[in-house]
Amino acid sequence: MFERFTEKAINAVSESQRIAVEMCCSEVTPEHLLLALVNEAKGVSLKLFRMYGITPELLMAKAKKYLTSDSKRKENIPFSHAYKEILKHTVDLAGKSGNNNILFEHLFLSLISDKNSNVQKILKEFNFDNYSSKDILTKLVQKKIKRLEHPETEEDNIHSDFESIYEGEALSGVFDRAVSKLSAKGYEILGTEQIIASILESDDSELVQTANKYGLDINNFESKLAEQQSRQAEYEGKKIIFTPNAFLMMNTAFQTAKELGSSVITPEHILLSLLKNKKGVAYDVIKSLRINEQKLSEEILKPIEKQMPETLSIMKLAKEEARRIGRNVVGTEMFLLGIIAEGTSVAFDVLNELEITMKDARLVVESLVGYGDEYFAKEITFTPRAKKVLERAWLSAKKAGKQKIEASDLLLAILDEPSSLAMKALNQLGADAVEIRHGIENDR
Repeated sequence: MFERFTEKAINAVSESQRIAVEMCCSEVTPEHLLLALVNEAKGVSLKLFRMYGITPELLMAKAKKYLTSDSKRKENIPFSHAYKEILKHTVDLAGKSGNNNILFEHLFLSLISDKNSNVQKILKEFNFDNYSSKDILTKLVQKKIKRLEHPETEEDNIHSDFESIYEGEALSGVFDRAVSKLSAKGYEILGTEQIIASILESDDSELVQTANKYGLDINNFESKLAEQQSRQAEYEGKKIIFTPNAFLMMNTAFQTAKELGSSVITPEHILLSLLKNKKGVAYDVIKSLRINEQKLSEEILKPIEKQMPETLSIMKLAKEEARRIGRNVVGTEMFLLGIIAEGTSVAFDVLNELEITMKDARLVVESLVGYGDEYFAKEITFTPRAKKVLERAWLSAKKAGKQKIEASDLLLAILDEPSSLAMKALNQLGADAVEIRHGIENDR
């Protein structure tokens, strides 16, 4: 039910549960939610409570007389029927207001509209004006529709070139060994287990040494793999065919490589992707070995991050810029800010010569996408248009025979997307695509 709730809304629900447990109540009620909303309130919601002198301490004093406590504290207590109805009403409100996400303000609106609990009685003791407060909150959630939806959310077709993935030098031998394992096991479609086993056979690689340190080696992997059940498949011609989970792993590895600034797919990217997706026979084996997946991922990333590729730095800075204005999605405009913030690349030099400053670029970007104040995903994602630009940059670097995606590849890819937000920002900043392209070509 809570998949669409923003982080702020989920925090309010969690806080209501904590309060109910602390008060030794037998169930979580709307009154607990009211106490939680006051504790978690920020922005307009906080101003509304302050307007009527509602503080956590005063509210608790008035709410206690409507709540009953048990003698023993229970950790896992259910939501009351009235609370469940409020949650249901909250979801309905979000749908009617046109929001894809369920906000803190939706919870607030639903709660003060409820007539089956003591919430309105409690608020009345503070002379709380339900009518005007509902009007303010309704207008607020309408404004947040635009603020939470990114303009670059239209679907773009992104085609991953899988033929080039397993032909690259970085994976030389891995897929040859993986395919040879198919006939040995009687399988015909390449799965995650053959790919990971083939990677672990490279005793001299730094990645394998890191994996061994965490208890992941070819012997215990294959030992556990032997306990797994077989699966049927089919194989056509000489072209490698992946199982659905192997395809997902390779597709994620492709995206991971691009985000880490690499123009080639390496075994590191594949293992990181397996640990991220948590799917497939290979992952089941790793899970059964009780390996600390987070620490293993961090250890694999360390040597990559030490090299500090331009694009990796830009991706990190782009995400920071998104967080700065309260967004959980990175579009092409954040790539532009990341290039400027990185400050050492050819792309930055070209923009700097055109007198494009970070201050001005931020102001333009903020005017294009606005501010948000919700985080409803643990990981910041990329818009389809941003992924398309990153794909273009990857292809450009690969075509030029580079091992790394450079900032100039990224900026040139932006220029090839004239309707992107990054280009709109550049146009507003007075930059011309022709002179940017010319500047990059002269400085290369």
